[in-house]
Amino acid sequence: MTHPTATAAPARPEPRTLSLQGALNLALDELLAEDDDVLVLGEDVGTLGGVFRVTNGLAAARGSDRVFDTPLAESGILGMSIGLAMAGFRPVPEVQFDGFSYPAMNQIVTQLGRMHYRSRGALPMPVTLRVPSFGGIRAPEMHGESLEAVFAHVPGLKVVSPADPQQAYTLLKTAVRMNDPVIFMEPKSRYWQKGPVVTEADAAAAPGSESTATPWGARVARAGRHLTLVAWGAMVARCLQVAELAAEDGVDIEVLDLRWLKPIDADALAASVARTRRAVVVHEAPLTAGLGAEVAQLVTERCFATLKAPVERVTGFDVPYPSGELEDEYVPSVDRILFGIQRVLEYQRG
Repeated sequence: MTHPTATAAPARPEPRTLSLQGALNLALDELLAEDDDVLVLGEDVGTLGGVFRVTNGLAAARGSDRVFDTPLAESGILGMSIGLAMAGFRPVPEVQFDGFSYPAMNQIVTQLGRMHYRSRGALPMPVTLRVPSFGGIRAPEMHGESLEAVFAHVPGLKVVSPADPQQAYTLLKTAVRMNDPVIFMEPKSRYWQKGPVVTEADAAAAPGSESTATPWGARVARAGRHLTLVAWGAMVARCLQVAELAAEDGVDIEVLDLRWLKPIDADALAASVARTRRAVVVHEAPLTAGLGAEVAQLVTERCFATLKAPVERVTGFDVPYPSGELEDEYVPSVDRILFGIQRVLEYQRG
């Protein structure tokens, strides 16, 4: 009597190690390969491969009619992208730096965010605007901004910011495949950060194995019990660093990577704070009317009865984003975040 040969369980895909910049490059290459309607355009994205080399090699591999340079005119880049979307394409424009998006605000607010609504659904806007964002590279003025609250306030737009290479790969592919306009804010100080990336092809090769993380909502980057740090983009790595230091003093910090800044995953936010009963929000943008205020209000609405202290915000200051020599004084530092945590933990109701 013979026994049937046991079927081996599918092996988990072995993650490859990529920089965040490399993960974005791979995602764009795969998107261009799978859909002829995907176009990549912007200043120097073609021959040069982008100022941060995110599009390096794509024009040579996919053709100059799919990946191409534009004039140095951000309003023109967005206007062209909106027209391409109306014609049935799926454009992925890039502005070289966050501060350069200001000249395109008319197109972003009055056309990109409104066209689908204005046309009663007849004209979807599958445009993913890639914006190298935030500080941390000691750049000149206008080369380091934090505009998430500006974009999130515009009806019709979705806003997302990855924190590591896996998130960059997964979230960019998700954004480009959507029929809604997405502002994709890339943390430029993290472009060279390396980490494991499980690609869609790797995951598909081993059905039933651990695959790429869900692309929707917030994610718990580090579980904890005593307090929730809420952050996005480059500040997630800093908050993880803070959590490790706090653990040396017996303080167990949960780090929630918000990822989607519009829509905000209020359920995940409330679930995290319900566990820890304290929250600190960290972002690089100025304090007043920053996205941290929206996060704090959502926490208050959902968790008021169980909060042990008011929600604290650790942010940039109410001044223009400074140039490189003053950046360390402006961007939330490890010490400033630790002081914010201390204030919340020591809070006593009157």
